[in-house]
Amino acid sequence: MRVLVAGGGIGGLTAALSLHDAGVEAVVFESAPALRELGVGINLLPHAVRALSELDLQPALAATAIETGALAYYTRYGKPIWREPRGLGAGYRWPQYSIHRGRLLTILADAVRARLGESSIRTGHRLVRFEQDEGGVRAHFADPASGRPLAGERGDALIGADGIHSTLRGLLYPDEGPPRFSGITMWRGIAERDPFLDGRTMAIAGNWHIRVVVYPIAREAAARGRSLVNWVAEIRDEGRTDWRWEEWDRRGEKADFVPAFADWRFDWLDVPRLFGESEAVFEFPMADRDPVGRWSFGRVTLLGDAAHPMYPSGSNGAAQAILDARALTRALAVGSGVEEALRAYEAERLAATSAIVLSNREFAAERVLRLVDERCPPGCESIFDYVARDEMEALSRRYQRIAGFDREAVNERPS
Repeated sequence: MRVLVAGGGIGGLTAALSLHDAGVEAVVFESAPALRELGVGINLLPHAVRALSELDLQPALAATAIETGALAYYTRYGKPIWREPRGLGAGYRWPQYSIHRGRLLTILADAVRARLGESSIRTGHRLVRFEQDEGGVRAHFADPASGRPLAGERGDALIGADGIHSTLRGLLYPDEGPPRFSGITMWRGIAERDPFLDGRTMAIAGNWHIRVVVYPIAREAAARGRSLVNWVAEIRDEGRTDWRWEEWDRRGEKADFVPAFADWRFDWLDVPRLFGESEAVFEFPMADRDPVGRWSFGRVTLLGDAAHPMYPSGSNGAAQAILDARALTRALAVGSGVEEALRAYEAERLAATSAIVLSNREFAAERVLRLVDERCPPGCESIFDYVARDEMEALSRRYQRIAGFDREAVNERPS
């Protein structure tokens, strides 16, 4: 069996590794001219780390990532709200990692080339169309820079892992239109500085309208007594409609958001100073797409953000793409027909990921911030006079169940 994977991101590369591990040939086609270490930080939750560990990647992850010890919420005044252990400290059999997205992509790409061969990743190949018949599927590509047609490729299946602006999804759903903008703009950056808190905490401070997310992402910096800190500044402006979707990761201007955080100086972090220490700032719309009722069409299916783009709430985007890749592999490895396997993969993953997309629109993972904002007077010192600890814990456990990383399920679920 030969599987064509359109998209060389986290989902596509994990799919290639997973398929190869199951004895299935895979070739990845990436539109970028080269795979480079771009981007900022991401989190890998224990269920995703488990999946990557099954592909013998945990040593490489541990060598570069920070093992996240806790998730902590704070008010916009820096007052503590809620703190919970994460990863091994929460009783999982696998850690939670915070890592630079570019480093993770390099780990995956290096493993693909080492195991599948150098020719298994074809850069400079943009998918433009496909056709399929009873015996297979042919994908057609073009050079993204010139538009020049490239040689087509034939395989037994075609997987669209080409992100929120997926060409393959556009071919399957030509009338869908652009992504759905949340009204929240994100500015992201990285800065090296002294560690904050214990050096292993992911902290979220703010409320429904404005917040900052910070966490360290590099073991190398920690070994020098420093922290390479990934930060995200989010501001809600539901009246904003000026996003040009072709500029998905445009450079941001500090003047557009730093003034809103001018007085966010906590005893554990000076937020304006953190922003000032970052050289490059990137501006993103927080966006998703409505869940669709079908991913698989004959020998063609979707995976990751191409299938279920979601708000980056709860650290689930990359994790769900990784879980997709493993589910797809299990379905194809059973030995039934390709079309039946793709339908089985869809049956396992579509409803589960649709629930996360809709839950993330309500910011269920950060619901505690909204409760505090709604119930507590400004500057209140005793959060628990207004929001019970049991209520906060219940909210956390509920989202873990929706997103598939409640401890019992991760630790006990068979591979």
